[in-house]
Amino acid sequence: MATIVRRPGKNGQPSYRAQIRCKGTPPLSATFEKLSDARKWVQITEAAILEGRHFKTATAKRHTLADLIDRYLATVLPHKGASSIRKQTQQLLWWKARLGHYLVADITPALIAEYRDTLARGEDTRRSNHTVILYLGALSHAFTIAVREWQWCDDNPVRKITKPKAPRGRVRFLSDQERHQLLKACQAIVTLTCTPSRS
Repeated sequence: MATIVRRPGKNGQPSYRAQIRCKGTPPLSATFEKLSDARKWVQITEAAILEGRHFKTATAKRHTLADLIDRYLATVLPHKGASSIRKQTQQLLWWKARLGHYLVADITPALIAEYRDTLARGEDTRRSNHTVILYLGALSHAFTIAVREWQWCDDNPVRKITKPKAPRGRVRFLSDQERHQLLKACQAIVTLTCTPSRS
């Protein structure tokens, strides 16, 4: 149930304190200069509580990206192969060093896109599109776990950004020696299959 209380202000302008109390949840309150803003906040917040969205957002405001990455490194990564552990640890620590101090709630697609471009340019050396995609993939999976299993946030912001174009696979041509060996093997097969058997 929500209440809105009008309060006199020091400069003669009133303020409006809105409070929401729902059974089984902590009370919420906020103060507004306009009554219409207070009513709007009550309507949006009550709807979010009923849909189970509000307190997930509150959780996202209690944890930093560093917390998210540390938990992922400790609880999820150990179940992967040794090569994945080594590579993804390096990738996630890169994100942690640059964005770890941000609250999970403040990690936006725009912020990740900015650091995607920093990653592509490279601080010391330019990284390939393939490498950038791998770094984004590691961060995306950490967010996916935070959404689905930990309920630290409502959505994965990495999914909303454009990834660099994946490079074409390498085209390899046979050397002269390999081509000669292949033709020789083909000729042997043809000879073997075309030779009439003696009964």
